[in-house]
Amino acid sequence: MRQIDMTYGPIMKKMLLFAIPICAGNLLQQLYNTVDTLVIGNFCGSSSLAAVGTSAQPVEILLCIFLGLGTGVSILASQYVGRNDPETLIELTATSVSFLYICAIPLSFLGPAIGSAVLGFMQVPADTWDFADAYIRIVLWGSLGNMGYNMNAGILRGLGDSRASLLFLFVACLVNIVLDLVFVAGFGMDVPGAAMATAIAMYCSWIFSILYIKRAYPQLKLTFFPRRLKGRLVKEILRIGLPLGLNSSIYSIGHILLQSLVNLQGSVFMAGWAVGTRINNIANMAITSFSSAATTFSGQNLGAENYAYLKKGGIRIPLFSALVTAAAGCLMVLNCRPVIGFFTQEAAVADIAVRYVSIVLPFAWCYAVLNCIICFINGMGQVRFPTIVNILMLWAVRIPAAYLIARFVDGGYIMASMSISFVFGMSCMLTYYLSRQWKDICRRAALS
Repeated sequence: MRQIDMTYGPIMKKMLLFAIPICAGNLLQQLYNTVDTLVIGNFCGSSSLAAVGTSAQPVEILLCIFLGLGTGVSILASQYVGRNDPETLIELTATSVSFLYICAIPLSFLGPAIGSAVLGFMQVPADTWDFADAYIRIVLWGSLGNMGYNMNAGILRGLGDSRASLLFLFVACLVNIVLDLVFVAGFGMDVPGAAMATAIAMYCSWIFSILYIKRAYPQLKLTFFPRRLKGRLVKEILRIGLPLGLNSSIYSIGHILLQSLVNLQGSVFMAGWAVGTRINNIANMAITSFSSAATTFSGQNLGAENYAYLKKGGIRIPLFSALVTAAAGCLMVLNCRPVIGFFTQEAAVADIAVRYVSIVLPFAWCYAVLNCIICFINGMGQVRFPTIVNILMLWAVRIPAAYLIARFVDGGYIMASMSISFVFGMSCMLTYYLSRQWKDICRRAALS
């Protein structure tokens, strides 16, 4: 058990101690996500590979609202830790368990029908449809495990424990790898086998997270089944988490529109896009790590009214994340061919993936800056401005740019719209340092 108190001591040292386990966990998460792609890419065809890639968006749009609520729980947990309020933290834990079942069970039953409708809207090609639809239906049966794991990991991050999620993901990754090889490579179950492996792995990770918390943090009094629901805390979770979830949902809808443009380019382009996305996610693991650290950091220090630390962290964390992301991006761009070779042996698919990496990754550091600032602000419970910027970045910039590129340039280069949106989003988020809220933090920091 390792809790990190971010309200004192060297800021970047605390950030690294907190972020490194998350980064390792993200590596496992990417391994967890890419195992399906690796196994299917090597044991199945390009249509199966395209199906796994295109089904990610419908699954994301169905889960993201509820995962946003989990982020709201994490933010509240960090603030209660900063205020040294253990009783409310116990009530928050109990409420989160009840809230989990209320959200996850209906999604498991209603989600597959919605997912099929989304695939139709995305104009998924006929040779990919059946596998994509099967993947969504099976994976959504793992909603309770997926959301349960994320909820528990979020609570622990709020406490300052980032190591636990690494353990949870290790369990999920190990189970997923073994079952992928058994179901897909061994039994020849193709995409449905990969989906079953993913769903079972998430349930294993969730159960392990419950056992871990009950042993390492008995003071939280976590239970497996719902026990009680505090109306006051539900309102707080909804106040912070619902805008985050809706923002993610709106963002996912935009990604579906973008994916529809990808799908119009054919199965080979879809497969190359899916591989490029995996490579991009691997290179950008530091972004998620430092963004999670920024959320916990700002929440704890706001709760402790430590404004001097808020000011320092608000500048240093985005800068450090950008530097690490830029270095990782350069390394991946220069060596992307050998990495892509692990995912596919089809030359046409590999060429598309190389193009994706070469166009998107050089601008990933801009996304690192904007995302860290967004998470820093969210950690203080101020979600309006980040939500507006996220919506504008997608709907006013990325999607229009993608359609303009497809219409007037070449549909094979629509990934450039992502780089354009990163630059726009970073420019908008940097204006936060001119805002009244930031000036108030600076004023209170000067008085402390």
